[in-house]
Amino acid sequence: MTNCKVKHLNNREYKADLEVNKIQQSSVKLWHQKDVQQDTIVGISLDKWYDQNKKVAKSKAIVVAVIDTQIDLKHEDLQGQIWVNKKEVANNGIDDDNNGYIDDSNGWNFIGTKRGSTVWSNFEYVRIVREYEKQFKEIKESDVLNRDFNNYKEFIRAFNLQNKQKKFYGNWLKSLKYKTVKFPIAKDSLKKYFPKENYTYQQLDSMYKKYKINDKSYIQRRDDNDSDLGALIEVLMSALEVNQNSLSDINKLKEEIDSIVNRNLNMSYNERRFFDLNEYLFEKGYGNNNVSSNLSGITINNHSTRVSGILAANRFNGIGVKGIASNVKIMPLSISPSGDEHDKDIALAIRYAVDNGAKIINMSFGKEFSLHKKWVIDAYKYAEMHDVLLVHGSGNNSFNVDENPYYPNDVDYENPNEVVANFINVGATTSKADSTLVASFSNYGKKNVDLFAPGAKIYTTASNNTYGFESGTSFSAPMVSGTAALIWSYYPKLSAKEVKEIILESGTAYDIEVLIPGGEGKKAKFSELSKSGKVLNVYNAMQLAEKVSKKKR
Repeated sequence: MTNCKVKHLNNREYKADLEVNKIQQSSVKLWHQKDVQQDTIVGISLDKWYDQNKKVAKSKAIVVAVIDTQIDLKHEDLQGQIWVNKKEVANNGIDDDNNGYIDDSNGWNFIGTKRGSTVWSNFEYVRIVREYEKQFKEIKESDVLNRDFNNYKEFIRAFNLQNKQKKFYGNWLKSLKYKTVKFPIAKDSLKKYFPKENYTYQQLDSMYKKYKINDKSYIQRRDDNDSDLGALIEVLMSALEVNQNSLSDINKLKEEIDSIVNRNLNMSYNERRFFDLNEYLFEKGYGNNNVSSNLSGITINNHSTRVSGILAANRFNGIGVKGIASNVKIMPLSISPSGDEHDKDIALAIRYAVDNGAKIINMSFGKEFSLHKKWVIDAYKYAEMHDVLLVHGSGNNSFNVDENPYYPNDVDYENPNEVVANFINVGATTSKADSTLVASFSNYGKKNVDLFAPGAKIYTTASNNTYGFESGTSFSAPMVSGTAALIWSYYPKLSAKEVKEIILESGTAYDIEVLIPGGEGKKAKFSELSKSGKVLNVYNAMQLAEKVSKKKR
């Protein structure tokens, strides 16, 4: 799903590493904050606004809940930016504020066990198959009662995807096991030709062609014990193709894919057994207060750290990066494991954020299935009732979310109308106002994506006090959340619905044709890929917010 929350290697941010618009580290690191007219870069015009507005807002800090992975609380650029629950006495083992969560000084980890660990998780479609297998596996569609038909359709969709993914990852794991055996042999064998191991892919390809047999007999006699020179060259070529420079790199990926096969995709594995809860009751209190941790030596707090840096990294400390809004406190809420999020965790995290003073909730996660949609929708309505804004990354599947379900969202696909007015779904853009404006990985939709914001090669905070580039709609969403926080910092009397309307209305429109993500070269008007047809523009949003605010006086 992410790294290091382990990524979904078929449909999440990792795909963005292949984004056609590759902004090199030597270019403008914070390009997303630039202005298209001043800098010829399709940013959000944040620098332009700050250049003309030097006064810091004096209003109370805006609390933004980041529902995500665990976070690096010690990062130098997030110091002073993390929410503190002043009603709770830290680590005294008592629920001082009686909110149902013990020692929640900085937030809550809904996927933490009582032992303090964080577990791997099934994909949601595996849970759906497990839930409905006995009911539907041996039944014909014509025999399904009307009241069960939607569940049946979801079961079939989940069942087909599970089988597809099991085959895909099973074959991948088999190839990696083969590669771990043959890689050292291949390295040793080619020392005769390249003593310094300084070969390139092109050199290996040329060498491989000399040994490749033109007919099919070469492929037919290949097996796991094949160690002829052609096969060994092929092993090194495949490693170079994906930047695997050592046996350690291959083993690391093998372990990850092994966990996907034997945990994420395994019907017999159910991580909820590690928790003291009833999955069918909407109860709270499970989890732990450890919002910053590691999983089996793998850092899992990178994703939330990156999201939070874009949103609220310290603008005044002279180091690292500059977040969008300065008068912000991040409330870390961890629900995202190395697998798909549980709807129960999503819904409870939203309610926790609302009950503990969050004004904005950033949700940079998603999945193609949802087992308990009603819990999440009810939580949306709870947030709407308390005037809290919800911001979500539209996903990185390169598909149309009007036609392909992607959760969480603010629509019911059986009756595709928005169920709340406080939800913003955000797609990702690159830095160029040309046909590649929409990031190739981004989801889109005229009805269900509200607007776009930069999401390709974004420089931000990373775990272990570092910084780096990352891509995905996960990093477009916090730009919108940060903008909402900035608006509320100066104009606190605006409602969540008004802030949403301001952000959508004030974006920058581009009257150009763009490549449709996943469209195999097909193009469409940029205005047709989202509801607003625009890219986030902070400068315009702040100006419009001032006008709307004056009218309310």
